[in-house]
Amino acid sequence: MASNKLTFLVCAVLLVMSSGCPGTVTGRVSLRADGSPGPEKCPAESHKAMNYLRMFVGESAWVQLDANQSRAYPITLYEGNIESILEENLGLLEAPARLYGRVWTSGPQAVIRYYAAQPMDGGEQVPICAVARLGMGQLRKHPESKPGTAILGSPRAGVYIVNEFR
Repeated sequence: MASNKLTFLVCAVLLVMSSGCPGTVTGRVSLRADGSPGPEKCPAESHKAMNYLRMFVGESAWVQLDANQSRAYPITLYEGNIESILEENLGLLEAPARLYGRVWTSGPQAVIRYYAAQPMDGGEQVPICAVARLGMGQLRKHPESKPGTAILGSPRAGVYIVNEFR
């Protein structure tokens, strides 16, 4: 356990020193006709960080979608930046940790992409590429969702490591 923390810390420091601004979204994301985000490549720094942290494509864990609405039901997400809480370890990233990303609410369901992770036991922010997913259409917005919001039936979702956003 201690060696995992040391490995994580060393990797995080190396990545922060070698990359510009981990956790910032590079460029603007094109939108599809329904308002959901279009494809987006993951920065090379994210691929390096995820490899060091043994976060491979398809790895998953549970997250509380909004740190400000932990365990609320239903939950209202707002278009824009989001801070989520990792509930389970993801590779060498130990829970709890913060995940930072962006929410799009214009399409038929909420789309959440994560660009950075912040260990809560110290260490630097690390660039990642991950998405929130929940089966059976559970990220689908409730009909009473107002523009710029997504009312969802669950405050939790799975977060999945990806090699690019589709």
